[in-house]
Amino acid sequence: MSIFAAVMTGKGTGAISTVQVFGDSAEAVVKKIFKPTGTKPAEFKTGEILLGTITDGNETIDQVTIGCEQADSFAIHCHGNPLIVADIMQLLQRRGAALLTAEQLLTKIISAQKAVNTIAVEAKLAQLKAKTIQGTKIIINQVEAGLSKKAAEWLRNIDAVSLKQISSEAERILENSRTAKLIIAGCTAALIGPPNSGKSTLLNYLAGRDKAIVTDIKGTTRDWVEAVCRIESLSLRLIDTAGLDEKLPAPKDTIEEAAQKKSVQILEQADLVMLVLDNSQTSDQLDERLVEKIAEKLVLTCLNKSDLPAKFDTGKFIRRGGLPEILSNIVPISAKEGAGVEKLLEKIRQVCGVADFDLKTPVVFTSRQEEVLKRLKNAKSKQQATSIITELLNGEM
Repeated sequence: MSIFAAVMTGKGTGAISTVQVFGDSAEAVVKKIFKPTGTKPAEFKTGEILLGTITDGNETIDQVTIGCEQADSFAIHCHGNPLIVADIMQLLQRRGAALLTAEQLLTKIISAQKAVNTIAVEAKLAQLKAKTIQGTKIIINQVEAGLSKKAAEWLRNIDAVSLKQISSEAERILENSRTAKLIIAGCTAALIGPPNSGKSTLLNYLAGRDKAIVTDIKGTTRDWVEAVCRIESLSLRLIDTAGLDEKLPAPKDTIEEAAQKKSVQILEQADLVMLVLDNSQTSDQLDERLVEKIAEKLVLTCLNKSDLPAKFDTGKFIRRGGLPEILSNIVPISAKEGAGVEKLLEKIRQVCGVADFDLKTPVVFTSRQEEVLKRLKNAKSKQQATSIITELLNGEM
């Protein structure tokens, strides 16, 4: 006899939480702790949902609904108070359930199924970590349509389609996946720029509350500060770094040196670089060495303090050899006044490619899928391509 339980919803307080119970003794245990509304005892049928209460002896823990997904799998939908969820989990544990993470429980449920579609399995696991509803939809769309549909088409037409076409389509899927990943997993944006250019003020405005200390003293930020904001389909993780003042190298073994090293590390890991410049200062504020550091990154330039008299000479900046990406994506703003911020948010979505992204586009959403598509792109024969596509659909996770 076995029974397993896991909380399937995210941590924190929510309106509803879901506790999944699975195992050959799951129904027997659930019947012992569930009292249905009315006088009849609980009779579970696959696909039906019952209303009632979870009880521990004479004590009522919560009013819930329970759905029977299959003979040995039940979903308890309770109120989202973490204390209630904890009480239900402890009660199940006392009744013999082994407590697992959501990923561990899903793996057990899926492993018990005879026919396994690997992409469908990966989709169930990936949905738990999606940052947005749109990200969840992208993942779901890969099961019956999207990636699965494209792979099935390749196999069905393998004799008629050329290796060149398969390679081209695989490359396009990998390219689209980079955009999809930002919607699914979120976008990390590093706020980079000279000291006192307004990075902390911008972060505070976008976060809707004061997260970083703001003063008129250059170099106030000595460590990274982060906040998360939502821009429609994009979950944006903003990291405000210590000012990168390349003109004045920090003394060795100082807080300033450590702060600048951390800023460089954040810059390297960021999906998007938001370069914040001071419109009230000359274009000499931007050091060439900083330009070199962001040469290969996705860059959006925020020309801040537009409420002050302008001294920044864009023409001089161009003559100094500024990056094309910087020049084509400049947004004047005033982080202090909030002017231009709405345009900045829309520009972020455009630069990241998520503004008009079709959620049904075939994409990969796991490292396994990405590795398989890279091999498919370089397949040397139809036989090899067939093997790789079959692995994509039914390979081991």
